[in-house]
Amino acid sequence: MERLLQSNAYIKKQNIMSSEEMKNSDFHKFFVDELKDLYWAENAVLKELPKMQAAATSTDLKEGFAKHESETKLHIARLEQVFESLGEKAEGIKCDAMEGILKEGKSIIEDTSKDSMTRDAGLILAAQKVEHYEIATYGTLKVFAKHMGHEEAEKLLGETLDNEKATNASLTGLAEKFINEQAVAE
Repeated sequence: MERLLQSNAYIKKQNIMSSEEMKNSDFHKFFVDELKDLYWAENAVLKELPKMQAAATSTDLKEGFAKHESETKLHIARLEQVFESLGEKAEGIKCDAMEGILKEGKSIIEDTSKDSMTRDAGLILAAQKVEHYEIATYGTLKVFAKHMGHEEAEKLLGETLDNEKATNASLTGLAEKFINEQAVAE
């Protein structure tokens, strides 16, 4: 039994890269680049949320966008903590995917009538596209962090992932509660 434990300890030791080796690995560099992409995306979302709030018709949706704005500030702060935990500078790299999603959201506002539930339904659609992108990205980066032994990053990314899932569920709840039904009736 003791020999088996020693063997397992040896294997674990061989599988764990030194901190410096990890930092120089292609996978770690890819991970950091994806964090930078996500950091840009969160900051871009933060700029658009007040516009979405102003365009919304229902008070509930306006309040939801206001809440998400404050949560997005927290997401950005958490990402800054992730960068710090990795010894990296918090900076963004343009996220083409989020830029496209946000551009589509702007076109929804332009293509729908002001003060309509159709616009609100469209805004929820646009917001959920943002949420789904963020859920996919935070989820994957959390797993990457776990595999590299970045425990603090894994914890912080997981907290934001949970929040993104809750926001998505809240948006679905608003849509199903009354917005979609009222949009159909317009």
